[in-house]
Amino acid sequence: MLQTSDVLANSGVAFGTSGARGLVSQFTPNVCAAFTHAFVAVMKQAFNFKQLAIAIDNRPSSYAMAMSCAAALEQLDIEPIYYGVLPTPALAYVAMQDNIPCIMVTGSHIPFDRNGLKFYRPDGEISKMDEKNILSVSVEFNECEHLPELTVNNDAAKRYIARYSTLFSTPFLTGKRIGIYEHSSSGRDLYASLFTQLGAEVISLERSDVFVPIDTEAVSDADKIKAKNWVAEYKLDALFSTDGDGDRPLLADENGEWLRGDILGLLCAKQLKIEALAVPVSCNTAIEKSQVFKLVKRTKIGSPYVIAAFDDLAQQYKSIAGFEANGGFLLGSDINFQDKILKALPTRDALLPALILLFAAIKTPISTLVAELPERYTYSDRIQNFATQKSKLIIKQGLDEPLGLLKLLGFNNIELANVDDTDGLRMTFVDDRIVHLRPSGNAPELRCYAEANTVAIAKQCVELALKNVNKGQ
Repeated sequence: MLQTSDVLANSGVAFGTSGARGLVSQFTPNVCAAFTHAFVAVMKQAFNFKQLAIAIDNRPSSYAMAMSCAAALEQLDIEPIYYGVLPTPALAYVAMQDNIPCIMVTGSHIPFDRNGLKFYRPDGEISKMDEKNILSVSVEFNECEHLPELTVNNDAAKRYIARYSTLFSTPFLTGKRIGIYEHSSSGRDLYASLFTQLGAEVISLERSDVFVPIDTEAVSDADKIKAKNWVAEYKLDALFSTDGDGDRPLLADENGEWLRGDILGLLCAKQLKIEALAVPVSCNTAIEKSQVFKLVKRTKIGSPYVIAAFDDLAQQYKSIAGFEANGGFLLGSDINFQDKILKALPTRDALLPALILLFAAIKTPISTLVAELPERYTYSDRIQNFATQKSKLIIKQGLDEPLGLLKLLGFNNIELANVDDTDGLRMTFVDDRIVHLRPSGNAPELRCYAEANTVAIAKQCVELALKNVNKGQ
């Protein structure tokens, strides 16, 4: 017999900003089973259930991990409902409606040699306290010897698409040409059908047989060029894509310019007439400067922190939501849209913000909607394969002596207006530039975000900081 706490403590797998992440080699059958047993034990303390839903992304390792989770469930006499390759928000939505927990096998945007597990309670995404409990609970379980083949249930895919196809009274995309950059997204088999139902002529682009780690917070130069070329070649009105597990959107306007995730979220929340927002500290300050919302609460980075803030907001406001710099939109309350009720979905979703902005673009081009916002621009990049401990040392140095760190990063004669340690180190200069450093919660990476009054200045800040970090290694 094995103990979950022992297996997980020795696995090398850790919880990040959203879910447990690690190398594929670390997610052995017994590690996946230990996570499943521990998760079920924690959920059983508050919920009664006989079924648990599972879905996966398109990573080569994901199906075997799902089989290991299912094997653990069979030991517990819990029926695994396997929904196959599916966007994370689709799995979460259906499981919440069915009042059962679920496990999503995905590493999101991180490279294919890594993977992860995301856990959802019957009432939504697990909390940071749930994460601690999963790691600390001690449950005996049998070693995984037989991994069951899984049969795909297509019900979740249909219900997720119906959530949005029935939201609009008319096929509002009639006459529009929408490109879908499919790559290896877990939602690539669903999106064309939905956009077609909404009236669009769909152009499917660049489906990949190998996993493509799209990071919606750090869009590659190659993907920026592709977007402009595709929009011009196919005369597209917009271009839609997501990250690997379909919870973070990428939307390019009629000129082929990718929107920053927090700008997309801001425009969506504005169109939905959301009263109060919870957003991570890394999001663009245009949110507050737009003066659209009654309250904007800033949190640490990661959907669990955004969701945790919803409880307080719900005490005072009827319509609440959140979004992240990566674009994932979290609907914290039921809302009325076009005289229809859209149910809350308090987890990152890629479809809602894209569809709502496309709906707004019937009257006003996307680029114009963006241009009407306060002129604040963000840029971000990362140093990959950068040890988390090194990142933490840099943050500590900056908290102790922010001006000293800024000098090492190439910023001279700077006056600081504010230093924020909500998550990492976010330094606001008197001239309104912002430089924010933090270690990634999902991979050994140092991320740098910058905000300024022009894109060029924001990009210059990030490049200067990361260049000097690299130089000092």
